[in-house]
Order: sequence, then structure tokens, then C-alpha cells
Amino acid sequence: MSKLDESRPFIPVGIAVLTVSDTRTLADDRSGDTLAARITDAGHRLEARAICPDDKQAIFDRVEAWTRAEGIDVVITTGGTGFTGRDVTPEALEPLFEKRMDGFSEVFHRISYDKIGTSTIQSRATGGVANATFIFVLPGSPGACRDAWDGIIRDQLDYRHMPCNFVEIMPRLDEHLRRGGQ
Repeated sequence: MSKLDESRPFIPVGIAVLTVSDTRTLADDRSGDTLAARITDAGHRLEARAICPDDKQAIFDRVEAWTRAEGIDVVITTGGTGFTGRDVTPEALEPLFEKRMDGFSEVFHRISYDKIGTSTIQSRATGGVANATFIFVLPGSPGACRDAWDGIIRDQLDYRHMPCNFVEIMPRLDEHLRRGGQ
């Protein structure tokens, strides 16, 4: 079972939040607000926050730029993971992934199932790594953002979380780039 090793220091990471929506603004972005509050309450740095329309190229461009930005270790998107014609966030971002994080989707759906039952299948939450940056693609509801952060992301972004966490492997995410792509 997981636990916190209090002998290890907490290491804050830089996180960017992107809300994907044709209708939201920063003034009424409850999902983005939920994530921003949890990020800062946990002691991490909210490095960037934006709203982007449901447009594949715009989503890709914003997230790809953030994966190359100094100080951003993690990108979390919210919105656009459903099945309607405008829900294109997974299609926009999965081509960016160098490695998929299949376990994130599986655990997210497990947590979500306990709260909303079979309605969880209406989400295409996903995750991956690109340019040595973790990317989490969440549904657009505040509840889904809470579930993902509280149930998965918070612990994986805490260096004290044992038996393992993402923070301890961050320095090695770009090993393939340093070795000439091998």
C-alpha cells in the first residue's frame, strides 16, 4: 500500500492548466479553478493557465509549447474528452505523446466508476509524456478534476509518495534524447 515517507522533502513542480472549451472564460471556469486551487494548495507552482477552443490544432499548439517551456513539468487539460463532434482533446494530444500512460486512464475510470457508475465510459481521459513533460487529459467537469487530482495526480506528483512517484523519474524522462534517440 502507498504511504508518505516523511523523511523525504516535498519537491514542488511547475504545472500548467488548459481548459478546452468553446464557452468558458476564466471568470466561469470551475474546472480550471478546481485544478488551480488543488495545485497551489498542494505546494506546487501554477506556471500557466489558459482557455483554448475545441480546435485540434490550437490544443496541440498550446500544449506542445508548454512541454517545451522552462519551468513546466506537467500539463493538465480539462475538457473535450467526450464523444460529441467538438470533443477532440485526445485526438489533438495523443500524437504528441512519446509514451502513453494507459494506467492513468484505467485508474481514473476505476475511481470514477465508484462515483458515477457506468457513466464513466463517456470519458476518454488519457495521459502521456512528451518532451519530458507529463500530460494528463481530463474530462471537463469539476468532479472529474477533483477525482483525478485527489485520487491519482496529487500522489504521483509528491516526491514523498512511496513506493514510487513521477517526481523521482522526472530527471530521466529525456534519456532517449540525450543518447541520440536510441
